[in-house]
Amino acid sequence: MTTPGLDVVSATGAAPRRGYWSRTEPLPRAFEKVDAAWLTRTLQNRYPDLVVEAMAVEQFVGSHTTKVRIKVELNAAGKAAGLPDHLCLKSNWSGAFETVDICGIEARFYHNLRDQMLCPTPLCYYADWDSEGVEQGLIVLEDLTQRGGSFGNSLQHTGVAGVERALKGLAQLHATFWGDPLLERQAWLQTSMATPVDNDQIRMMWSWIQINLAKPDFRAALPQAFLDDPGRLQRAFDGLIAWEAAQTSPRCLILGDCHVGNTYLKPDGERIWLDWQLVRRGRPWRDLTYFMIGSLSVEERRTSERDLIKVYREGLLAAGVAEVPSLDDIFEQYRRWAVYGMQAWIANMDEWGQPGLPMVQRFYTAGEDIGTWSALGLD
Repeated sequence: MTTPGLDVVSATGAAPRRGYWSRTEPLPRAFEKVDAAWLTRTLQNRYPDLVVEAMAVEQFVGSHTTKVRIKVELNAAGKAAGLPDHLCLKSNWSGAFETVDICGIEARFYHNLRDQMLCPTPLCYYADWDSEGVEQGLIVLEDLTQRGGSFGNSLQHTGVAGVERALKGLAQLHATFWGDPLLERQAWLQTSMATPVDNDQIRMMWSWIQINLAKPDFRAALPQAFLDDPGRLQRAFDGLIAWEAAQTSPRCLILGDCHVGNTYLKPDGERIWLDWQLVRRGRPWRDLTYFMIGSLSVEERRTSERDLIKVYREGLLAAGVAEVPSLDDIFEQYRRWAVYGMQAWIANMDEWGQPGLPMVQRFYTAGEDIGTWSALGLD
């Protein structure tokens, strides 16, 4: 078996153009090209003697990222390599969104970094990408439904106790590469709040924001100062970008899109962290704030947020992180990073699958409660 690892990143820091140089055909752009023969050829780049004797689709979830649950029949070599008979394929087979490199980024995470993570992440049997021309990525994961747990939803109510347990796992995620110079050598890994996908979200999504700003139920949840001056949000977000750029504390690996909907709850209550398409080198406050405020009701947050920040901080210490900021310093980060969720959810359309109003209520109420606007220079 060919084992992928950190050696795929060259000594100069250049990112390889694909995960396996033995692969000569490009990754498919349409699911119609995916069958047992193709899967055999692809997996043989890592497992040379493996043969997929049959493949059946059990579930197809199509969006900008396609997820396909399949059942396979493997030859003896495939079984000996440890591959199960249920797998999940993930790639961009939508025919759209080809200007976004999120599938390639996720594939690189699984290929290069996943096996070192201290927190639970899905088992990955193959991760590959094409960066020649339009970016494409492919990952072959375990089918998590076989574990008997459940996928999260961004509006799933976990309660304070559920958030507390999740934050202990999030601390492990961030502790894995805390201050590790290895992250700086990953040429493919973008820096949080220093890439257009992060920094220009409001401008990119402004047409959808305008639609939501016209809805009476949204307007009732938003502060009057923002309704009177919608450009206020961009100025606050620019303040966050400038604040983050001025920080000098160690970076770590962050999930980047950290909410309950990007987790899988195992039967024992432990969470597996999913969807690494916005993985970044950055500071952990983006993940911490987005997860906490988005997971708690307004009243839960008001009564528990400082205690939960303490739980997270203690998790970092328990994982061996040195020089962890004080609770007060973390809170100063937290109160500013709330604007990240404010801009993300005001642009959400319900038809995309997640009702946005409850999240808008949570984040904008938090922004008023903890002084997010004033912390970012807007009185």
